[in-house]
Amino acid sequence: MVEQATNSETARVVRGVISREKGAPVELAEIHIPSPGPNDVIVDIQACGVCHTDLAYRDGDITDEYPFLLGHEAAGVVAEVGEEVTHVAVGDFVVLNWRAVCGECRACKRGEPQYCFNTHNASKPMTLADGTVLTPALGIGAFAEATLVHEGQCTKVDPDADPAVAGLLGCGVMAGIGAAINTGGIKRGESVAVIGCGGVGTAAIAGAKLAGASTIIAIDVSDEKLATAREFGATETINSKDLAAADATKGDDDPVVKRVRELTGGFGADVVIDAVGRPETYVQAFYARDLAGRAVLVGVPSPTMKLDIPLLDVFGRGGALKSSWYGDCLPERDFPMLVDLSLQKRLPLEDFVSERIGIDEVEQAFDTMKAGKVLRSVVTL
Repeated sequence: MVEQATNSETARVVRGVISREKGAPVELAEIHIPSPGPNDVIVDIQACGVCHTDLAYRDGDITDEYPFLLGHEAAGVVAEVGEEVTHVAVGDFVVLNWRAVCGECRACKRGEPQYCFNTHNASKPMTLADGTVLTPALGIGAFAEATLVHEGQCTKVDPDADPAVAGLLGCGVMAGIGAAINTGGIKRGESVAVIGCGGVGTAAIAGAKLAGASTIIAIDVSDEKLATAREFGATETINSKDLAAADATKGDDDPVVKRVRELTGGFGADVVIDAVGRPETYVQAFYARDLAGRAVLVGVPSPTMKLDIPLLDVFGRGGALKSSWYGDCLPERDFPMLVDLSLQKRLPLEDFVSERIGIDEVEQAFDTMKAGKVLRSVVTL
């Protein structure tokens, strides 16, 4: 059911990219932004990356609360603040995040705010011209000239950063880097394998290099993606399409698993990151680990997928099987650090930007993304 907003007070009218119904092409529409609530801010968006999650919203794979205001990997400048805002000020350059920790839930109280179960969002809805309430993607909605968010969704970073680069930390790039550093806990000298070398997997490779991994194995079916993975730090590559009869149900006998072991002294990798999120790739990640190794799932599976691994193997191989939510990041800790490393040329964040597009080119960017031709298309405003 489409909701109608009753509050007619409007601070801004901007252009934004919306999805009206499942699978239909996105469109530009007039977005009405209300005056900020006490802890809300309006951010003028300068750049926003095109993420698989936006496509999932458009296609109804996350929720059916249409219409959506898409976009969430964004950076911009704070334009207006609510009366109780203390976290940011007008003029601050910020990266938006969807983990505005509450400080009060059970995860926060036990000192694990990266798992916050009650993150903050704006207190008022944005709407279409007729009052129809919009659902902002991941509580952000940044394929727009401006958006309304909670102050905690804004993380100040060095204003010298390119908005198109910094904004990518808002989701996919942070998910990959965090899967390696935060969830995987990669240490200097360890071996790492990454299955799937799209944007998230490539970011995991960059994260593994940053953490000091000695052997970094990239696994994909595309030679082009594997070549890109080498540019970001992979020391070895495996094209699983070229291996005869690759079959994850074979477990230890799967050709991908055997090849990973060959590249790691016969033992398997200390950390294996599944950036695909399918049962087949997860089983490969499970068996490609060394004994007591860590498997990290950062690729998002579909609701219908099932996993079948002998429980005795789960027990006998030990180690840890982890899921990585948003790279287990804390935006206030991780965003400024990674932006600084980028500005110091110690982390090639700028290389994730494959193309810069206009706000009216998001639908075409979805097609480019599905074809596997980019790490990230970025809308610039």
